[in-house]
Amino acid sequence: MLELAKGCVSHPHNLAVAVALSLTSGAVNAQEPVRQGASSALLEEVVITARKREEGAQDVPVSVSAFNAGQLDALKVRDLTNLSVGMPNVSLEDIGTTRGIANFSIRGLGINSSIPSIDPTVGVFVNGVYLGVNNGIIFDVFDLESIEVLRGPQGTLFGRNVTGGAVLLNTQKPGNEMEATFRYAADVGEEGGLNSYYMGAVGGPLTDTLGGRLVLYYNDDEGRFENDFDGADFGEIEQLMARGTLVWSPTDFTEISVVYEYNETDGEGPAAQSHTNGFGLPGTPVNNDRRSFNFSIDEAGFQESETNFLVAEVNHDVAFGEGTVTAILGYRDFWNETMSDIDSQPEAILHVPTWLEAEQTSFELRYNGVFADAANVTLGAYLLDNDITYFQRNELLGLLTGDGTPFATQSGGGEYEVESYTIFAQVDYDLSDRWTLTAGLNYSAEEKTVEIASLGANLNTDCNIVEGPACPVDFDDDESWSNIAPKLGATYHLDDDRRIYAHWTRGYRSGGYNLRNTDPNEAPGPFDEEEVNNFEVGFKSSNDWGRLNAAIFYNQIDDMQREVNLTSETSGIVQLVRNTADATIFGVEVDATISLTDSLLLLASVGYLDAEYDEVRFDLNGDGTIDGADENLDLPRAPELTWSLGLTHDLDIGDWGYLSSRVNWAYRDDFAYTDNNRGFVQSVDMVDAGFDFNSNDGRWVFSIYGRNLLNEVSFGGDSQLPADLSGFPLGGTFSPLSPGRRYGLEVTLNL
Repeated sequence: MLELAKGCVSHPHNLAVAVALSLTSGAVNAQEPVRQGASSALLEEVVITARKREEGAQDVPVSVSAFNAGQLDALKVRDLTNLSVGMPNVSLEDIGTTRGIANFSIRGLGINSSIPSIDPTVGVFVNGVYLGVNNGIIFDVFDLESIEVLRGPQGTLFGRNVTGGAVLLNTQKPGNEMEATFRYAADVGEEGGLNSYYMGAVGGPLTDTLGGRLVLYYNDDEGRFENDFDGADFGEIEQLMARGTLVWSPTDFTEISVVYEYNETDGEGPAAQSHTNGFGLPGTPVNNDRRSFNFSIDEAGFQESETNFLVAEVNHDVAFGEGTVTAILGYRDFWNETMSDIDSQPEAILHVPTWLEAEQTSFELRYNGVFADAANVTLGAYLLDNDITYFQRNELLGLLTGDGTPFATQSGGGEYEVESYTIFAQVDYDLSDRWTLTAGLNYSAEEKTVEIASLGANLNTDCNIVEGPACPVDFDDDESWSNIAPKLGATYHLDDDRRIYAHWTRGYRSGGYNLRNTDPNEAPGPFDEEEVNNFEVGFKSSNDWGRLNAAIFYNQIDDMQREVNLTSETSGIVQLVRNTADATIFGVEVDATISLTDSLLLLASVGYLDAEYDEVRFDLNGDGTIDGADENLDLPRAPELTWSLGLTHDLDIGDWGYLSSRVNWAYRDDFAYTDNNRGFVQSVDMVDAGFDFNSNDGRWVFSIYGRNLLNEVSFGGDSQLPADLSGFPLGGTFSPLSPGRRYGLEVTLNL
């Protein structure tokens, strides 16, 4: 280990990884401390539901990063993107085209798409309900019970569209005593205005059998950027969220919970930067340094959305296997209207408004019980009905009209109906005190029906698929798929606190259609399913000094499903969805939580990916042939190295209370964004820090914090623009910026 450390000194990133590994292998033998504050919270083992039952995160033979309510507060997590750089081989990013669209990637499996009909590789579940579109997922979170990030295919228990992994969010339920939390926070950066948060939660018993909880949240963001076009603050957005929860326990064996959440947002469009693209073409007339936060756009754009989300859950204990029957009904209605400056220039060249309505209903019925004190059985069924209506208009060459109205338009979109059902079963059987065998099976069937109006077929047409009148349909079709996703595994318990596991599991990403079909000569589908076979060996341990987990995995991806972004001189960007290749991804993950002293805690992780194409069936680099040059390209969204190091310290300051301080440094390699590798996202070093003063009575917490203290520039994407659009010079990129350095304060009152 010392030789490894010496060999890594030549590079600070490698040095940090070496330090983490040497600390995990060293004999850190601190006695179990009496703790309070952030270090205590971060040492807690989180109760998770990765196997559809409540278990400690260290007991589950799955690669998972989990955070409970106290840990989320200690880390000052506002939304999922705050966790984006800091977990091994995980990127949880907002695509940036419209705020709130998930662009998640785990273990090199991710998408680059805001098209609502494109299914994810990383599924998001809120209170057990799968979210059927990526839109409206990443908004500020408050009053969560836990976040679980599961790495690797989870198809056996969670069905389709979790080939990369799954993110599980669970909201707080009312406790046994009446309690309230009120919080105000504000942060500001070197650009933009003040960002203010107002949060409150009240909950507890209403009667002997009924509990309730009410959560209100308001975010007033004056913008996190400055638009060089007019020097004004940019990125203004308001978000309002209200959530009510009722939990009724009519008997000792039955619990019924109902959660309703309303969410609305209103703000400006993306901060779109144009810089020299991968073809060497600078943006015209403005070209920016991609390592800067400079951008200049004439169209501020807008984004408006409204979400109604209802979850009703029944848990009933039964004598059969001393088990529990669970039923979950989910309903979500999402509406969204946006405008984006896609040309990323201070002239009206390509502006794009969109409209989206998505309505889904789901129902899950499952059973979990234990037989003969050895077989833990989970089985169930799941139904999903998801209806999507999407419309987009490309507004072209407004600079020719004098008043900014488009000189020409392209209009299109479609209506999409998804009906899916799943039957699943899994058994974890204890052969002995040491050995546990796992076997699971998932059968799913899905039918998709679509009517599509291609944008290129509707020039200067006054139509709107969402609001009317309807656009002429040039493609309609339906297709169905069915498959079986198995899992086989074994766990060897070295003792009560350490275990080794190995498994093989298979997952599928749904086939489907492209609702944003630009060229009527290109079929919008159907494209086929993507199959992922995962082979994994892992180790988990809990010790007096903390936790150490590691995993080695090998993924085989067949019929890799990709959205291929191409430049177009008539539409700006064309997005084709195709099964492009077969590939393999090998990876390693290590994460540790280490008690260095009674008051000092180290958090460390490292992830490594080696991703390669095995066979390519699409001309990825656009040279007119499919050959070795295509196979030698980098897989998109697969950074080779990710790592993080964090320190948390608690200081007792007597009658005043105690002070928790923290600093975290996370790194992620650069990676290809587009399949032709012309677009890429550069490496980032993300440093966050903060101080929390806690009163001894637990009522008050005063915090100051900083995010992205190195002021690193990163993007939600890097789409390439053509040399010209209908003869007008353009070039450059559409690259939505992520915020730079921010400083904040927070005050929390607990009653």
